[in-house]
Formats: sequence, structure tokens, C-alpha cells
Amino acid sequence: MTLFTNEHILQQRISPETRENLLSSLFGVNAKNPDRNDTVAIAVCGGLYVFTAIMLVFAWCNYNYRPIRAKNLTWTTLIYLSALLWYIGNIACNGHVWLVNNWSRCKVWVLWFRVLFTYVFASMNIVRFFALDRVFNQKKPFTTRSSIIAFALVVVLNVTYCLVNHLISDSLTVEYVPALEACNITMAFRIAALVFQWILWIGVSVLIFRLRNIQSSFNEFYESIAIFVVVIALLLETTVTNVHYRYYVLEQPRRIEKTVMDAAASNLVVWLIMAYPVAMCLFRHRSYERWWLERLTDDNHNDLFTRVDDQDSVALNNHKFNITSTSPSDTAHLRISNPTSFPATMHADNTVGGHLDSRQATLGMSSIFNIEYPRYMPDNRYVL
Repeated sequence: MTLFTNEHILQQRISPETRENLLSSLFGVNAKNPDRNDTVAIAVCGGLYVFTAIMLVFAWCNYNYRPIRAKNLTWTTLIYLSALLWYIGNIACNGHVWLVNNWSRCKVWVLWFRVLFTYVFASMNIVRFFALDRVFNQKKPFTTRSSIIAFALVVVLNVTYCLVNHLISDSLTVEYVPALEACNITMAFRIAALVFQWILWIGVSVLIFRLRNIQSSFNEFYESIAIFVVVIALLLETTVTNVHYRYYVLEQPRRIEKTVMDAAASNLVVWLIMAYPVAMCLFRHRSYERWWLERLTDDNHNDLFTRVDDQDSVALNNHKFNITSTSPSDTAHLRISNPTSFPATMHADNTVGGHLDSRQATLGMSSIFNIEYPRYMPDNRYVL
């Protein structure tokens, strides 16, 4: 068999046995060609991503379930997609396939898939934690406009980094070696890529520290700590592997271990974010949601409105309500359910405004009224 080199000159492919012996003697490792074990590793890791995708599809189908919606499903999905593309890059970069034809485009797979999407993965986590910080610490909304700006910054910064490296000579970054059917990644490029990745996750650590006082009903601080521990463990393993075991892609056990570690850690991050609310939606749909809403009031959210659906409860200034009807407009039709009288400001049209004044008229528990509130409430400012 033959293949084209970068100079478009036909070159005879060496036999698999010769390749293994040549690589082993050149680099002092027990080189192993891609075989069935690599295929099994690809399938197992792919199964993890399929399993996670099913969970996210279920979450999107139940987007109106408030504990799920509070997890910012849009950014979580983007984190998953970046992890998936990172995994596709690993298939080629870690030597699980023969690097011929399209798989021989080393710079594309290394730079534009593995490196780019490890950075995007970290950047998406930064944006998600920043959104939490903005809503809970800064008391400011994280709107659709903010999301678009954040997404644009992630794309521009990471693509610019990869574009600059793409324009640098292959001999200084990543190049394909046709005679060995292998990619050569220089140590300088590896160190630069690792340093930038460490910088991104140091930024994550700063944001996580700022989230330490978030109310317990959201569990974001402990969830963030768990994510950080998983990723730092993976980053330490990646650093040691790339620096100490420079030719790990030639050794089958090491390359399989690296791919499985990357896949397991990246999927675990998504599961740490979404698994619990998804499980509660599946097994304790109503009871958990009501408990979750009650925890909002216990965690000093009793001065906030809560967006509601049919036959659900709302907490407003320590008063409980049940909804009797809704409309797509910004006005919800509510019935008071607390056994005591409710002080409220009355309008001429018998509606109640968003501001409540105990010095004004009183409504009894059987009263029906319309209460006006913004489409996006303070506890949902973080939701897209």
C-alpha cells in the first residue's frame, strides 16, 4: 500500500510488524499498532458520551422543571459538546486509529480538536461559574445578551490561540511523519498548551472561591468543588503523561488509559451538574420541586418571586400561594392559600402590584387576584 506525503510523492507503507519494531527501537518503548483493543476503548468511551447525551435530552424535554432549569442547561450542553469534540480529537491524537488519509492531518486533530476543545471545555465552565457569581454575588442578571457576549469571547480567544499556532511551522508545533505514520508533537508546544490550560483552571478556582456563600438550595459551591477536584486530577495526570511519558501514544496501555481518563472526567463533570436534578425529576418530580421551592425561602430567598406553572406553589414575602391559571403574558392568576389575611396594595382594577405594603387593604384567603411580575424573576436571572 502507498500514501501521499506532504510533498505529494508516493511512498511505500511499511508493514505493521516493521512499524512496531522501528518505533520500539527508535524511542525505547513497547510500541503497539492500533488493534481491536483500541476499537473497544473507542466504543466504551463513545458509550459514555451517548449515555450523557440521553440524560441531556431528557433534561431538555423537562426544561420547565425548575431544579433543572436552574442549572443553566444551555451552557451545560455546550460543555458536553466541547467534551465530545475533544474526545473525537483524542481518537487520532492518542493513536487509536491508523494515521493515514484524513486521519494523517495531525495539526487538525491535535490543534483544532483536542487542544481547542479542552480550552473551550474550561472556558465554558468559567462562563458558567461567572454566571453564578454575577447572579448570586453581584446581584446582577445574566441575560441572553450576556450569554452571547460570553460565547463570542470564548470563541474568539480560543480560535485566535489555535490560529496563531496553526500558522507557526509544523516542525515547531505538530507535524506528520509519513515514514512512521505518526504525529510528532514538540515538547515546546506541549508545555505551552498545558500552561494555558492551567491558567484557565486557576481562573475557575478564583470563581469557585467566590461561590462559597451561595445558598444551600442550589448546592453550587459543593458541586463546583467536586468538578474542580475531578478536572485538576485529570490535568495533573495529563501533565505527567505528556512530559514524563512523551511517547505514550505508541504504548497501547498508556494511550487507552489516557483516552478513558479524559472521557470519564469530562462526562463526570456534566453528571455532577445535571444528574441529581434529572434523577429527582424522574423519581420525585413534584415532591422534590416543592421541597426545592421551600428551600429557596429558607435560604433568604423569601423576598423574591418564583416563576410558577399550573397547580404549583409560590413564595412571596413569606406568604404561600397556589396558582389557579396562567397565560403567556406577564400576568399570572393566583389564589391565596395561607390561612391568615394577606396585606397587599390594591389597585382600582382589583389587581395587586409587585410591591406589598402592610398598611394597605387586606385580602382574605378566598380572594382571587392578578399579580404582576416580570417575565424573568431574580431566582431565574441565570436561566437562558
